Parts: sequence; structure tokens; C-alpha cells
Amino acid sequence: MAYAALVKEHPYSHLIDTLNDGVKFFNPQKLNDPRYGKLPLSIRVLLEAAIRKCDGFYVKEEDVQNYLDWQEQQNVAEVPFPPSRVLLQDFTGIPAMVDLAAMRDALVKHGVDPYRVNPVCPTDLIVDHSLQIDFSKCAIQNTPNPGGGETQSQGAPRSSSSSTPAPVSSAPGSGPRQPPRGGGAHCGAARGSCGKGSCSDPPASPGKHPPAVQQIENSPLLCPFHLQPVSEPETALKSQEMELIRNKERLQFFKWCSKAFQNVNVVPPDVGAVHQVNLEHLCRVVHVSDGLVYPDSVVGTDSHTTMINGLGVLGWGVGGIEAEAVMLGQPVALTLPQVVGCKLEGSINPLTTSIDVVLGITKHLRQANIAGRFVEFFGPGVSQLSVPDRTTIANMCPEYNATVSFFPIDQVTLKHFNKTNFSQEKLELLESYMKAVNLFRTYEDSEEDPVYSEVIEIQLSSFIPYVSGPKRPQDRVAVSDMKVDFHSCLKEKVGFKGFHVAPDRLQTQVPFQHAGQEYQLAHGSLVIAAVISCTNNCNPSVMLAAGLLAKKAVEAGLGVKPYIRTSLAPGTGMVTQYLNTSGVLPFLSQLGFEVIGYGCATCVGNTAPLPEGVADAIKQGNLVACGVLSGNRHFEGRLFNCVSANYLASPPLVVAYAIAGTVDIDFEKEPLGVTPEGKEVFLRDVWPSREEVQQMEEDTVVSSIFQELNSRMEKGNALWSNLECPETAVFPWDQKSTYIRQPAFFHKLSKEVQPPRSIEHAHALLFLGNKVTTDHISPAGSISRVSAAAKYLLSKRLTPREFNSYGARRGNDAVMTRGTFASIKLMNRFIGKSGPKTLHIPSGQTLDVFEAAERYQREGIPLIILAGKDYGSGSSRDWVAKGPCLLGVRAIIAESFQKLHQTQLLGMGILPLSFLPGQTADSLELSGKEKFSISLPEELALGHALTVQVDSPTSEGKSFGVTALIDSEMDLIYYRHGGLLPYVARTMI
Repeated sequence: MAYAALVKEHPYSHLIDTLNDGVKFFNPQKLNDPRYGKLPLSIRVLLEAAIRKCDGFYVKEEDVQNYLDWQEQQNVAEVPFPPSRVLLQDFTGIPAMVDLAAMRDALVKHGVDPYRVNPVCPTDLIVDHSLQIDFSKCAIQNTPNPGGGETQSQGAPRSSSSSTPAPVSSAPGSGPRQPPRGGGAHCGAARGSCGKGSCSDPPASPGKHPPAVQQIENSPLLCPFHLQPVSEPETALKSQEMELIRNKERLQFFKWCSKAFQNVNVVPPDVGAVHQVNLEHLCRVVHVSDGLVYPDSVVGTDSHTTMINGLGVLGWGVGGIEAEAVMLGQPVALTLPQVVGCKLEGSINPLTTSIDVVLGITKHLRQANIAGRFVEFFGPGVSQLSVPDRTTIANMCPEYNATVSFFPIDQVTLKHFNKTNFSQEKLELLESYMKAVNLFRTYEDSEEDPVYSEVIEIQLSSFIPYVSGPKRPQDRVAVSDMKVDFHSCLKEKVGFKGFHVAPDRLQTQVPFQHAGQEYQLAHGSLVIAAVISCTNNCNPSVMLAAGLLAKKAVEAGLGVKPYIRTSLAPGTGMVTQYLNTSGVLPFLSQLGFEVIGYGCATCVGNTAPLPEGVADAIKQGNLVACGVLSGNRHFEGRLFNCVSANYLASPPLVVAYAIAGTVDIDFEKEPLGVTPEGKEVFLRDVWPSREEVQQMEEDTVVSSIFQELNSRMEKGNALWSNLECPETAVFPWDQKSTYIRQPAFFHKLSKEVQPPRSIEHAHALLFLGNKVTTDHISPAGSISRVSAAAKYLLSKRLTPREFNSYGARRGNDAVMTRGTFASIKLMNRFIGKSGPKTLHIPSGQTLDVFEAAERYQREGIPLIILAGKDYGSGSSRDWVAKGPCLLGVRAIIAESFQKLHQTQLLGMGILPLSFLPGQTADSLELSGKEKFSISLPEELALGHALTVQVDSPTSEGKSFGVTALIDSEMDLIYYRHGGLLPYVARTMI
């Protein structure tokens, strides 16, 4: 709406204010209502959206008042929330875009301009779920790693300048892995693919790689068929080409959407994962549109959407149907949430890493019973958390069942944005606007703290560094107690923690020779130290801390004993890049932590053999030797058969224990090592401060990530750019396509609204019990070869190898309808055992659910579903209501529904009905094989009481009462129109 029209028509136009640069905004503070200053900041964001979008229909003035009266209305009032944008990934986004394309066809049939169909809410669609790993990197150690500082002649890792790939080992100690026998294909063709070249064709010269990549030349990329090396850039390109070939129809459709629809931005393949792109490119923090500035907010169809709350942007995940509704201009309906204030106090222990803090806060919140509520962080401790810390905590929402974990904008956030693609002008606008509407937080004055539903206080000083071991991941040991605990383990009887070492053997020491020098091993001596980042990729601070510790240790004159098997296995090349960019990688290398490859290595026992002298000494003294790693698995004997005590630790602690050479150490009282000059160096002397780590993180990681992403966005994807797509207003559906198909939602669309049709003589398609989840209903995962969907694809002359997944075929309603209720875990009482089968009642035949529904539709018989408690629980899925609709289901009668699913059903024209309190299918003695008739009045009202007539050979005239679960006027409107999609189409017609 233009600004002039807004001033004239808007009920809250008197709240419009102006910033210094002339930009207008709605200022809730001009309400002069003392309640505003006491609202949680997340509720203030919701209130601003309600004020700005108040139109008297979707958002009413009473909704604004309910937000203001949050303290009294929380958990009571139903309120609308119009977010600023929608985030889709390709698997969940394609059904929404297919529906919009089909709606254009429906408008053309009624003589309406198809260009009227566009998302009302700005929509970003990221293509990131299509890539499959057809070509990948070797994840195996090719050469034994000698540990700290050995020379080339002593078996040090190969130089990165070597142009000859190392033999590819199938396991530690084995010989080179040979290509499989038989077959006429060869490696080494153009682009590193399997074509007509030979396996002996050399990979691209390492000299062509950038410096950061040269570090990892000893872990070559492999042809998946012959396990021979091919170059990294060529392999990545080949995987992209495979993605394009496999998903060409879908990608062409997405490209058509990006051109045909307004308000749709498609981020093509090979730019980044949806959560990364959302955080680093799409995040606006504040929008400026139609002369107005307002807060960014988002609903997304990806489970990582909550990460955005760490940047002060309110957002959470929704199902495909909800996202589609928002795209079409409908607000999100929610019960005004309770907001739990999480007050962070105290100072973080210097040895505590970001991962310790994140997991500690997650544990506290998991125990606090905050399911379905908002969490908002405040208190002086918040400023100690970096933005990556905050986004990681926000991403853990599913772990503690919160809807969002919101971190308001503060100085830490502004400092972070200064390292990103935000211009100085944008930063000034952001700061001035947030302060003007009281959405900016400082934590010095407790008088500014909002009123919360409940306050949970967390002392950051309570988070202390832990390790896990010596035999199981769940056995946590505080680092400060490590020495005492290890001695206890030595003495305890053999069990989960004990080794039962005889008292006279506790002080055993065994000398041995290694590389011409004599060393000694004792109980607790470290022989394996592996820094693995696979569990720490989302938060780089711990890897940087390890690198900074290595730098300080080397500069202090410390080293790692050369017999310790050290290694560095980054989870991704990005980790190597930021370690190299920050300048700490050479120091890790000097301590023996060389990059050995990408993938699971030490965690799964892929450790190179220990030096012979070390293994002999352990066996000779029957020693409890130790390994320390930063992975997630370390069961006894897994790292190496003679290493019986293994501990999981953070990456910097792995480096610290490697320098100490033992786990039998009290870091507070005993030195980490002694310099050649005889100076004792303690862990506290070389441990990096949080400020050092955070500064390096912002300067190297954050800025480089943004630069790389911006470069990818600007450069674009050549394959995507060259992809042809139609230049039409209406999508030209290909009748042969098995990926994109025009859905049937608009086939019988009439211009006038028809009154709800009564349901006459319906059969039950399914008779279900309690806790039927969305996983049971909506198709997901691979397509079984014996499923109804497989039969359809086989009829289209596809082989099982070409089936792909339900996720990839969400744009084909024929596949998805056949996959509805196709879960092997579905327990249908008609059948008596789990599986995707049901009873076709008239014939008594047992059929696939789809085949039974199809036969019922041919016979003109309407369908219902009988169910127990909590029908539709679980995470939202886009086909959880679309599938039953296309199967012909008219109503579902259950003891109770998950509230969100209840709304989804109404959005697809399916009536959710609940048994009366105390009644169930069993108490009513229903077999499910009866015929059911439900008379619907023309003026159906909210919560209408209805009667279900039951007809069976044994009982005539039987009936029972149900309640129509229609709780809002919008739900009622949707149901009267036959669903959300027909409603929106009719408003345009």
C-alpha cells in the first residue's frame, strides 16, 4: 500500500513516525501505553506487525489489544501474525509453487488475467536439497601420521607438492585398494567423470589448487565406481551436472517460477544450504518497503529456520500448507504464546568453550518443560555470547521443544553485522529504528527488563569443561576432576569405567625406543590425539580455539612427543580454509596435527597403526593407554585394540592433552610442559581468551563466509544460467513428466461458493488408534519398490534406480497421493498389523490404501477416517492434509487432534470432528465397517455440534454426537470454500 493511501485508510496511521533520514515507521511507543514497555521484545515484534497490517479483516484492532494485553491473554487469545517473508527449500517449496502455477490455469479458465496470481508475501526459495553424493572425497588416512614434528624420512605426511596420488587404503594397514573387476568403463574422462578415459589418467595438478586446498592433497577425490583419484574441482562440477540431469524438470520449473512470479526469489543450486543463505544473505533485520521501515520476520519450511532468532530476527518453522497460506496473504494463526525469560548471569569459565556453553544452556532448557513456548534471553551474561553462539542455541530449539529462542538486537549483533554485507547506511538505519521502537537491548539497567511468563536463571560460571570417558560417551568427567577420576577408574573393578589394575602395578612405567630416543609410558599416557570437527562445524570457535592454543604453545616452546598419533580431520573444507586464513594451521601442523582428510577416520577406528615400540610397551606393561578425540564415538578398543581408555574432549583440550602427553594431570596445579630453558608453562598461560577467539571468528570466519557467499551469488551458476525454461504466464505442463504435474485442487472450481455438502453413506478408509503422527500420514524418504507410488512410476517406464525420493517428487500429486498413508509403521485396525494396507469394505479385499481409495472414488462413495487421541501430532508436513484430500477423505473423526493439523485439514476442505468427551470408537462399539452419514447445515458455525448416523447390518438408526473443530472465522471461511486454495482463487475471480 502506498504511503499516502496508508495514512488515509489505516486505523493506526496516527502512530506513524519519521526517522532523521525521512524514513517512516509505525511507532508503538506513541500508543502511550505503559504495557508496551513491559512486553517481551519478541512480543513487541508481533505487535508491530499486527499494527502495521491491521486491515479489519485478517488483522483486527482487537488483535492489537490482545497483544498489548499479553500478560492476561497469553495462552488464551488466538492472534494473527503476518510475517515479513517466507523461506522455502526446494523439497518443501515445490508443492507451493506448483499450486500457484495451477491457480493461474484456473483463473485463465474463468477469463481472469493469470498475472494476478503472485505471492503477496516476499518468498525466497533455496535449491539446496537436491544434491546427491555421486562423487566424493576419500576419507581415509593414506600414510601413518607420526605425530609431532618428525621429518620426512621418519614417515611424516607427504608434501602437498607431490603430484602422485597416494595409494588408497581400504583400512589401516591394508594394501592399496584395487579397482573392481569387470566392466568396461574407465576413469579419467573429461571433467573427471567415468567415461572412456583410463583409471591411470592423472588428476589435475595440485599446483592448480588454491593454497588452502594444497594442504589436503593427501586425501584425493575418488571416482565412485573405480575408487581412483580425480581432481576436486572436476568432481564437484560432475556432482552438479548429475544434480542437473536428475532434477532437470524441477529446476526448469523453479527457473520459470523465478521469472513468472513477482515476489519470488530463487537461489539456484551450489550457492549454499538454506539456513546458511538465510543467515548470511537473506537476513534483512529491518525491511524498507513502500516508504516504511519495519522489523524482519520469517516463517520457513526448514527445521533450521529458528537459527535466525540469534540475529534478533523472529522466525520459526511451519509446514508447507501454512507457508503457502502466508505466501497468499494469510497471517499465521497462533495462540498468544507464553514467553520464558532466560536470564544469563555470571562470567564464563576461561576454559569453557562455546560448545560447553551451548550444550549447558540446552540441558537447562530441556529440563525446564518449556514445550511450545517462546524463550527470550536477557541479563548481563548475554553480551558474552557471540552471534555464532546465539544462532547455535537458537538452532537447538527442537532439543528443548521451544518455538523460538530469541536474542534481541544489541551491540554484539551490530558488531557482527559490521563484518557482513551491511553498509554503514543500513547499520545506522537499523540502530536508529530499533532504538526508536524500543527493540534494542542493553543489559546494564535491570529496570529495562521486560515482564516474562516465567524466568529461568542460568549461572554461566556453572558451565565447566568436561570430557567423556573412559569407555562410554555418557560418562562425563569435569576436567578439574580428571586426575582423581582416572585414578579411581584404574582401581575400580572392570566395568563401565573400571580397569581393576593391581595396587602394585599402578606406578608401572615402561621404557621404549622411538626414532632413536628413549621415552616412557605409564597408565594414562596419551598415544592417540585426534582433532575432528565433524561435530563442531556449525560453530567454528572451538576449532579456532584449538588453533590459537597451538600457536601460543609453539611460541612458548612446547611440543608434542613424536610417538603420539596426532591428526586433524576437518568436517569440511571450509574448516581448513578458515584455519588457514586465520594463520593458525601452521602451528597445528608443527604440533603434529596435520590435515589427513575429510570424513570419518579416528571415530570409526580408521587410525593408522601405532609405532611398534609404543604398542609393545603398552602390552609389556599391561598399561591403560589413552586416546583423546573431539569426535562423538570412543568405545573401548575402538580407536586401537591396545588403547583401552578413550576420552571425548573439545578440540582445544585435545591439543592440550597431546602437549601434556597424559590424561593423568591436574591442569590447575601441574604444568602443561617445560620449555627447553626449563620454564614451566601451565594451561592457563596458553589458553586463548573468549575475546581473542571471538575477534578471530568475526575477522576471519564471518567476513570470509560473507565474501564467499556474495561471490557465489554474484558469479551465479553457469549450469543454472544456461538452463532453458518457458517464457509464459501459464506453465506448460508436460503430461509425460513424473516430477511436475498439475494438481487436481482446481479442477472443479466454481465461481460461486457452494454450501457445504452433507456426507452420505461414507465408508471408513482407515480405522486408526492413538498417536497417529504426520510421519504415518505424509510420504517421505525413499519410495518402496512394492508401493503404489512405485507401481505408478514403473508404469511410466522408470526403473527403481530412477525412483528418486518422495521429497524430490513432491511436485507430482500422483506420486504423493499414492504415498499418503504408505508408512510401513501405520497400524490400521482393519488389518491388525503395521503396514500401508486397508480393507475395501464392500468387497472385503485387502488393498494398498491408495488402491482402496481409488476404488471408493470410482464407486462414488465418500470417505472418512476414524482415529484415537492426538491425531496428526509431530512435525508439520505439506502433504499431511493434501494427500487425504486427494484420496477423497471428507472428514476425520478422532478423540483429539494436534491443533496445527486441525487447521491444516480445514485448509484443505477436510472437516475435523471430535468425539464427545468420554466417548471413543470402542465405547460406541464401532467396528469401522459401518456406513456413516453426517448432515451439515448451510450455516455451519464455530464449534458446531453435529450428529453422525451409523448404518450397519447389525444396528440401524444408531447415532452419536461429534463437535466440528472450527475455532476461528478464517478456518470457517476456508472450509466453506472447500479449502484455502479455492478461497484465494475465488477472491481473484
